[in-house]
Amino acid sequence: MNDESSQRREIKSYVIRGGRLTSAQQHAMDTLWEKYGLSREAGVVNRQQVFDRQAELVLEIGFGMGGSLVTMANEHPERDYIGIDVHPPGIGTILRDIASSGLTNLKVYEDDALLVLKECIASEGLDKVQIYFPDPWHKKRHHKRRMIQPAFAQLLREKLSVGGQVHFATDWENYAEHILEVMEGAEGFENIVGEENFVTEHDRPETKFERRGQRLGHGVWDMIYRKTC
Repeated sequence: MNDESSQRREIKSYVIRGGRLTSAQQHAMDTLWEKYGLSREAGVVNRQQVFDRQAELVLEIGFGMGGSLVTMANEHPERDYIGIDVHPPGIGTILRDIASSGLTNLKVYEDDALLVLKECIASEGLDKVQIYFPDPWHKKRHHKRRMIQPAFAQLLREKLSVGGQVHFATDWENYAEHILEVMEGAEGFENIVGEENFVTEHDRPETKFERRGQRLGHGVWDMIYRKTC
């Protein structure tokens, strides 16, 4: 294997940000992970074992501190949710919030989302995927690190059931245009509001990150695609 192909294989769409865990976050990691955490080493998720039922399954990639994901799990007890993130303070916070809310329909991974998708999610095992405010890698030389790429779109297609949806949101217009370009060209998907259009109505909770951006005058662009085949 040459150096160039090795480098391409190792490109990541995220960085693990610094920051110390608070004592409450560390306590949550120590005491709640066994109950609410999922391990990639356990292999493909068995929905009956994990949630003790068969229900609509929603996967969120990159939940940050987890506030909006906890809100959705609270508001939709009929759905089951799995969240994936790599930021330890966010993991600690969401574990604490899951426990304090008494949720039984939300579990989390602290891992690489691509690896979890490939190794832990069954084909057509998801009803919805949520990717809200992924790292935009706004410098042109870093665009290759953006998560939303043609190969990733086909990975999502493999994991979604027919009729399942993927909902993107970003506050970077250039990334929104990039996502449109990738998804409009992706086999097996259709834009639910018509080609190259953004969604104006959705049920996504507003995040703290989003509210901060709005105060600074940032726009937000939402896109929803449905798997057709």
